[in-house]
Amino acid sequence: MNRLAGVTSPYLLQHADNPVDWWPWGPEAFEEAKRRDVPVLLSVGYSACHWCHVMAHESFEDQDTADHLNAHFVSVKVDREERPDVDAVYMEAVQAATGQGGWPMTVFLTPDAEPFYFGTYFPPEPRHGMPSFRQVLEGVRQAWSTRRDEVGEVAGKIVRDLAQREISHQGTRPPGEQELAQALLGLTREYDAQRGGFGGAPKFPPSMVLEFLLRHHARTGAEGALQMAQDTCERMARGGLYDQLGGGFARYSVDRDWIVPHFEKMLYDNALLCRVYAHLWRATGSELARRVALETADFMVRELRTTEGGFASALDADSDDGSGRHVEGAYYVWTPEQLTGVLGEADARLAAQFFGVTEEGTFEHGQSVLQLPQDEGVFDAEKIASVKSRLLDARALRPAPGRDDKVVAAWNGLAIAALAESGAYFDRPDLIEAALGAADLLVRVHLDEHARLARTSRDGRPGTNSGVLEDYADVAEGFLALASVTGEGVWLDFAGLLVDHVLARFTDPRTGALYDTAADAEQLIRRPQDPTDNATPSGWSAAAGALLGYAAQTGSEVHRTAAERALGVVQALGPRVPRFIGWGLAVAEALLDGPREIAVVGPSLTDAATTALHRTALLGTAPGAVVAVGTPDSEEFPLLADRPLVSGQAAAYVCRDFTCAAPTTDPDRLRTALESP
Repeated sequence: MNRLAGVTSPYLLQHADNPVDWWPWGPEAFEEAKRRDVPVLLSVGYSACHWCHVMAHESFEDQDTADHLNAHFVSVKVDREERPDVDAVYMEAVQAATGQGGWPMTVFLTPDAEPFYFGTYFPPEPRHGMPSFRQVLEGVRQAWSTRRDEVGEVAGKIVRDLAQREISHQGTRPPGEQELAQALLGLTREYDAQRGGFGGAPKFPPSMVLEFLLRHHARTGAEGALQMAQDTCERMARGGLYDQLGGGFARYSVDRDWIVPHFEKMLYDNALLCRVYAHLWRATGSELARRVALETADFMVRELRTTEGGFASALDADSDDGSGRHVEGAYYVWTPEQLTGVLGEADARLAAQFFGVTEEGTFEHGQSVLQLPQDEGVFDAEKIASVKSRLLDARALRPAPGRDDKVVAAWNGLAIAALAESGAYFDRPDLIEAALGAADLLVRVHLDEHARLARTSRDGRPGTNSGVLEDYADVAEGFLALASVTGEGVWLDFAGLLVDHVLARFTDPRTGALYDTAADAEQLIRRPQDPTDNATPSGWSAAAGALLGYAAQTGSEVHRTAAERALGVVQALGPRVPRFIGWGLAVAEALLDGPREIAVVGPSLTDAATTALHRTALLGTAPGAVVAVGTPDSEEFPLLADRPLVSGQAAAYVCRDFTCAAPTTDPDRLRTALESP
């Protein structure tokens, strides 16, 4: 029986034809394990995961291994992107037991879903001190058969230890000037002044920290914060992490210099980085930041947009190298000979110099990842544009990486915010339309009649998994950005429905602490709760930001108080681990600044003076500022109430806590007001 054939997850569908008798996560699998009195193999991964594909080919497609699994285990396959709660709970156990984690995640469970043995990738033969997967299976089988009491004791202890990991270090108040200054100092200590970024290899794009640095500079004028953000953004954009031909960022760099990426491209990275580069341009006018923001936005629309208007999750790292083998990076890397074949000798030499392509190569087998190692200004811009265009056309003829085309609510919320703002900043209405299309899909497909979110959809069909905290928070963030950009109050209303679910179903009413799953969600061995950022903003910090933004738009004290209580954890953690709570620090910057509330009223939304004030308001760098635009009689935005025109002209009101300074009809005066503390 093929139990994976009807699922929506492309990752699970990749395993549907394995000889392993896979079960999706659910009570039926554990009931079967109890009936047969066998342990459960839990295998967790995702579609764009390179080593997941490797282990699948080596072990799960092997008939002998599958026969052993089918005889002695119930095998459960989970897409971590569809079930981040399952992934989080068992990854916490893996990291506690082994000191590290990663995917594929391999965990053995009792029929009561209690973990007792852990690992990640296991090779088909013993290698580098690792046992083979078959050795692991045999060891677990024997332990289950001959030392059942010991297995039960281990599993019980692990579950008890996990249960004691409730967040107990929540601060008593939001962070203030002192904590944010300490966080900046901590980041300065960990900053790589030579290469940009933080820490060593592998090096991940620090999107949330960059947002904090930009907001801190905007609020305080701290040049050091801006310099770290600028230099990191330039290094990433000039390195192999960035796709120099097609735009968009890979997942991370395997080296400290941003040269060789892990080639998978994730929607969330590109949405977050598109927004960071747009905000960097807004703060500095950097032409590099403008180009990268737009190219990244165009990449998302061109390569990740689905037929239904949403955005697909990822592009694989691997693709066919032309010989039938799936090889990491094959789609993106070049040799001097390949350049010559496309461009001819003279232009190939130019391209090799411009992109840093060498005979030795910067990757594997003499291949190079394209970079920008030199100042582009010394090259003929028209000639380079022609070279890029021809190389991009030639690359398009190569076998393309696979696409995980499931739509994840949270990541689409991040993309909506990035595309809406980029469209507004750079006068690209097509990007705003793309954001509206994704928002419309989320409302039509992901939201039910009670405004509850489905985590994923595919081909316009919602998945069966409930949204988690980051889904509600990030979609609300996207809707709030869309409301500010479009002047359509319906997006504010939808955001309100989502943040009310955060208050009712994800928040501890006693402490204000947040959980990653709803109170009425499936009960796992532990209710996951993590305020620290990973590849995306933590649900906790994202919820604080959405609550604060909604409160600024509506004047709701309930939502503002909830945001302040949630930020207590940032007061405790920000000075200690600033790299891992960047979004919380960014939200704290907005709280310290007010955030500003900007009401723009005009005779119509198409009036030239209204448009000029609205654009100026959106381009203001005040941290977390919200914008409402409409006519004086509009009832869509509470901020517009009792805000009249000035002598019949469009006017802007800059407010904090719904208390406003004198209105202005002059965009320059509005700009000055938004730049001042």
